[in-house]
Amino acid sequence: MTFEEYVHSRGTALVRFARLLTGDDHRADDLVQDVLAKAFVHWRRVEGADRPDVYVRRMLVNANASWWRRRASGEVSVAEPSMPDASAPDIGSAVAERDRLWRLVTTLPLKQRAVLVLRYYEDLDDQTIAEILGCSPVTVRTTALRALTVLRAQTDTTERAR
Repeated sequence: MTFEEYVHSRGTALVRFARLLTGDDHRADDLVQDVLAKAFVHWRRVEGADRPDVYVRRMLVNANASWWRRRASGEVSVAEPSMPDASAPDIGSAVAERDRLWRLVTTLPLKQRAVLVLRYYEDLDDQTIAEILGCSPVTVRTTALRALTVLRAQTDTTERAR
């Protein structure tokens, strides 16, 4: 498969994965662009990997972690997005609930967030997730359990506060 064919067939899924991983549409687009530029330069090595998609996803996870490590990043994230126009239609309780849950997911440590995104949004098995994150399947299961425990506790706390 050529690089162009790979990007054409998997590009949308990679951007979706990066958006879920970063929680920021613009940074996700930049992240995918940077990773694909690196993958293009080393395409023979990527294509020669047993599963190129796993290789590129691992590049995305690593690049996202590196971005967080760099303190020299001039980008400033905001805690809350600006509120929409009062005349805008109601987005619905299901969407609001999903947004509330996603905000809780973004508070998780990077590895826990990556495991949940790969498992529940990308629907990957533990072995594939372990390959992407460079750990064992047991670590994937333990990390997912801890992340879900934290989310349940936060959800219960939020529910009691209402």
